[in-house]
Amino acid sequence: MPKVSVIIPTCNRADFLRTALESVQRQTFQDFETLVIDDASQDHTPEVVRSFTSILVRYFRHETRKGGAAARNTGIVNARGRYLAFLDDDDEWLPEKLRLQVDLLDRSPAEVGIIYTGYVVVERGSGREIARKVPSRRGRIALFLFEENSVGGTSSVMIRKECFATVGLFDEQLPSFQDYDLWIRLAQEFQFDYLQGPLLKYYVHEKKIWTDLEALDAGMEILLKKYHYPRGLKKKCSYYYRSLGNQYRQRGDLTKARRAYAKAVKLYPVSIKHGVRLVLSWLQPSIPTQN
Repeated sequence: MPKVSVIIPTCNRADFLRTALESVQRQTFQDFETLVIDDASQDHTPEVVRSFTSILVRYFRHETRKGGAAARNTGIVNARGRYLAFLDDDDEWLPEKLRLQVDLLDRSPAEVGIIYTGYVVVERGSGREIARKVPSRRGRIALFLFEENSVGGTSSVMIRKECFATVGLFDEQLPSFQDYDLWIRLAQEFQFDYLQGPLLKYYVHEKKIWTDLEALDAGMEILLKKYHYPRGLKKKCSYYYRSLGNQYRQRGDLTKARRAYAKAVKLYPVSIKHGVRLVLSWLQPSIPTQN
C-alpha cells in the first residue's frame, strides 16, 4: 500500500489539472498514489488523466455535480495511504513538499494529526507573485482558528487518515469555507504543526470560489450557526461581510451590499469602518470602496 494518498478534486479545468498533476509527478518522495475525482466535468479531463502513465493515478467520476467537498470525500473514502495530501486542481506543489511533510509527520507524536506549509500566492495569468504566507501557529490552535484561518486552503495540508474517523469528513452542506470548517473540527481533537518555507504555489484567478459572493455569504451564515457564534469567529466574519459589501457595491448591487454591511455591523458593532461603509452605501452609492 502507498504511504500517501494525493487527492485532487476537479471540474472542467483540464488544463489547470495538467499543471497540478505535473507538480505531483515531480515530487522527490514517490511512495504515493494519486486519486483524481472528476466532479462531472464536460471537458477533456479524462484524456489529461490518462496521459499520466509514470505515476499511479486512480480516476473517479461523479456523474452529476456534487461540489468540492463531496469530491474530496470520495477521495478520502477510497484512499489507501496512511497520510492524505490534498491538492486543488488549480494549484501547484513544489518538488519537496511531500517528502518534507512525510518526514515531519513520521517524527511527530500521534497527537499531531496535521502538517501544513507556507506558500506563495501567484497571479495565474501573469505568473506574478502577489504575496507569501508564512505559518505561525502550531500545537493546540483551536482558539486561534476562530479568529483567523492561519492554515490556509486544502493544498497545503497533509493529514493522518485516522483523523477523519474522529472528526468526520468535509461538510458537504457548506457552499464555501469547507476547509476552514474542517480545520476547526480537527483542531478541537489534534495538534497542528507546520513547515515554514513555501512548498506550494497558490494561484488566484477569476474562477476561484472567492468570486462566488453568494456562496461565501451562505457559507458564513452556516459556519456561524454551526459553532454557535463564538466571539472570535463573529469578528472574523464581520470583516468578510464588509469585504462582501464592498464587492457587491462595486458590482452595483446595492441591496446585497447594504445587507452585507448590516451583517458586519451586527456581528462586530465596535468597528467604526463597518458602520461607515453602511452609511456610505446610502449616501454615496456609486463611489468605489476599499476593504
